[in-house]
Amino acid sequence: MTKKNVIIIGAAGRDFHNFNVFFRDNELYNVVAFTAAQIPDIFGRKYPGELAGKLYPEGIPVYSEEELPALIKKLKVDLCVFSYSDITYQKVMSVSAIVNAAGASFMLLGPTETMIKSRKPVIAVGAVRTGCGKSQTSRRVIEILLSKGLKVVAVRHPMPYGDLSLQKVQRFAEISDLDRYGCTIEEMEEYEPHIVRGNVIYAGVDYEAILKKAENDPRGCDIIVWDGGNNDFPFFKPDLMITVTDPHRAGHELRYYPGEVTLRLADIVIINKIDTASPDAVQIVRENINHVNPSAVVIDAASPIKTDNPLLIKGKRVLVVEDGPTLTHGEMKIGAGVVAASRYGASQIVDPRPYIVGKLADTFRTYPEIGTVLPAMGYGKQQLRDLERTINNTKCDSVIIATPIDLNRIIKIQKPTTRVYYDLQEIGYPDLVQVLDDFISRKNLIK
Repeated sequence: MTKKNVIIIGAAGRDFHNFNVFFRDNELYNVVAFTAAQIPDIFGRKYPGELAGKLYPEGIPVYSEEELPALIKKLKVDLCVFSYSDITYQKVMSVSAIVNAAGASFMLLGPTETMIKSRKPVIAVGAVRTGCGKSQTSRRVIEILLSKGLKVVAVRHPMPYGDLSLQKVQRFAEISDLDRYGCTIEEMEEYEPHIVRGNVIYAGVDYEAILKKAENDPRGCDIIVWDGGNNDFPFFKPDLMITVTDPHRAGHELRYYPGEVTLRLADIVIINKIDTASPDAVQIVRENINHVNPSAVVIDAASPIKTDNPLLIKGKRVLVVEDGPTLTHGEMKIGAGVVAASRYGASQIVDPRPYIVGKLADTFRTYPEIGTVLPAMGYGKQQLRDLERTINNTKCDSVIIATPIDLNRIIKIQKPTTRVYYDLQEIGYPDLVQVLDDFISRKNLIK
């Protein structure tokens, strides 16, 4: 049988995983290329031969998704596999139309073909969009499990933006590990909150190898918590699936791929940010959950905000710096920093756009709806320098840092700063303690 030539359409994450678990040793297919989108500057490299396996000793090139129609013709491609997340259904099918018009077939791989089974119980945390509150939910789940005396290991959805060979398996247990692996801001924002709480977290490229390491972590492992990325479904088969929704984007839970998949897979659905969303929006989300997954347990939750120094906000002209992916492909208009500016009485949120430099200008061109907040983009050293210069150029009294990490640790901000913090807080019952107690009992995790 003639092998089918394949392009995997991705964004440095799900694409590599789909290759590893479905295509790497599959004699029926010949993967001729990856394409890349969403993340700046991740094309123009190779998926290395040492990760690609015996069928691909020279590795596999990564191109820009913009080249897809030409690549299909040039490389005589039979099949294109869509493999990234937080995309409207319109965009997914638009890519499908491009693929079909160029003569190739279009594929979406599902959980049965891509989820890995663990020897340990797995609790997975996902969401219907980027920025719903997955990370704070994961931290809350881990906090509860640790309080029960369980040894918990977290595994994060991939963010391999650097040297892929060196990122096959990454273990983060100390802050120094962030520097050792050359992490971007986006990676630090996900890993550092776990580390400072004393948790171990794994990430990388090869999730079969990562799972084996996590199951046998030197500190011990009773249970694995999958900390999802974007709105993707887990790479590991979950024994308990928790999906977070966001009423600030009511209706998106049924309009973005694969967010609706995570909603339909969920055992537990959290309606987050009830404290800052309108009752009408909360009701829309509640009705949509009931429509597609009526058997799920629904937990209401808030993301209460606190700050280091309210006096740096009250009556001040503030620059608000928010989490980058939440503002860009997450399309959030109101983040924690904006809420804090309003709640603590800022006189003005200063528009950073007149002051932006370098690659940040590209970000605003690509995502013009960002508006008057500054995304903390830091996928590379140049973006970090541009972020630092933009903040220092901006004519404001103080800076609200609403990112999960303190930017002062990695760039030099020449203005007064105050950080905004937010954690998950369940409202009423059922709550996470109840559902996790039930899970622990069913799995006999505490003897």
